[in-house]
Amino acid sequence: MRFVDQVEIEVQAGNGGNGAVAFRREKYRPLGGPSGGDGGKGGDVIFQAHERMSTLMDLHYRRTLSAPDGENGRGKDQFGHAGRDELVQVPVGTQVYDADTGELLVDLAEPEQTFVVARGGQGGRGNMRFATPYDRAPRRADPGEAGEHRNLKLELKLMADVGVVGFPNVGKSTFIAAVSRARPKIADYPFTTLVPNLGVASLGPDRSFVIADIPGIIEGASEGAGLGLRFLRHVERNRVLLHVVSYDPDPERDPVADYQALLHEMETFDASLLERPAIVAFSKLDLPEAEEAYQASLPAFEELGVTVMPFSAASRTGLIPILEALEAILRETDPARATSNDLDLGARPQDLHEPHNPEAAPHAAGDGADAQSSDEPST
Repeated sequence: MRFVDQVEIEVQAGNGGNGAVAFRREKYRPLGGPSGGDGGKGGDVIFQAHERMSTLMDLHYRRTLSAPDGENGRGKDQFGHAGRDELVQVPVGTQVYDADTGELLVDLAEPEQTFVVARGGQGGRGNMRFATPYDRAPRRADPGEAGEHRNLKLELKLMADVGVVGFPNVGKSTFIAAVSRARPKIADYPFTTLVPNLGVASLGPDRSFVIADIPGIIEGASEGAGLGLRFLRHVERNRVLLHVVSYDPDPERDPVADYQALLHEMETFDASLLERPAIVAFSKLDLPEAEEAYQASLPAFEELGVTVMPFSAASRTGLIPILEALEAILRETDPARATSNDLDLGARPQDLHEPHNPEAAPHAAGDGADAQSSDEPST
């Protein structure tokens, strides 16, 4: 399934039906008087946030949304039917902007939250509404009002408890694949992950949370470099951040410099991101080079007041402590958070302790260095 997080669409609410001009002409009712009914109201276009949706792909191919018009009024005091409302489901975290003015109309951040993006026109009054003692046979009626028309821009910001951020090829996708049932694309070249991936990590009954794998961020991302602002904005919705660093063969790069560069890009994009609770993890500890880089970087991280948690997804070591630390922060920041999960999407706790099988999970460099490569396309 293709991941789409930005679309521009046109919405047209239904027009109201016209009021009718009619008179009763029944055999035993002389001077029956006016009997034209009102027109029906046009249908509204309504957006509803739904937890089961994770992409705006449906609207990418459906660029125009319209609701039916209301029916015209009829004789014999008959009102026209109202047009049916057009209910459109979008992912939780969708922001709706007026494409012409740039105004934010609504932020659909809660499940089942609804918002009328275009209101249907009111139906016109029939001539029976205009009868008075002085005008018992009015011959006028109102036309229906036009429904609202809008050009909208929709942006999706993923709603996740934990956002995994870092430079390309540090092992973010491998981590989320190891701790959940998400299957991001994993390979030994930069920018393997081109779209955010969601997974549910589970430490047992009622101990699960959603993790988002944010595509690799590089220096200058806040100014549009690499994948740029398109994916930095997804970090805004994460309650806790997991910074992943690792060994890189490039002599001009080191884990501490990568971490500081990542903080700089987030600060440039949105300074409030630095106030989010965060954990730093060092990946690929099954590699001798990564082990050496980890030990060498510890003093520098200590000077920054940062505690680094090492892990290796390939050997399944260090995963449980990281997940427990993330869960502890989530519970501390929101003690009343719902911890139950309706879907069994998390990795089983015993999976995180299983020994690594080199034959089942061949070693590869880069972002795929810690787990088996997946042939499934990114979603």
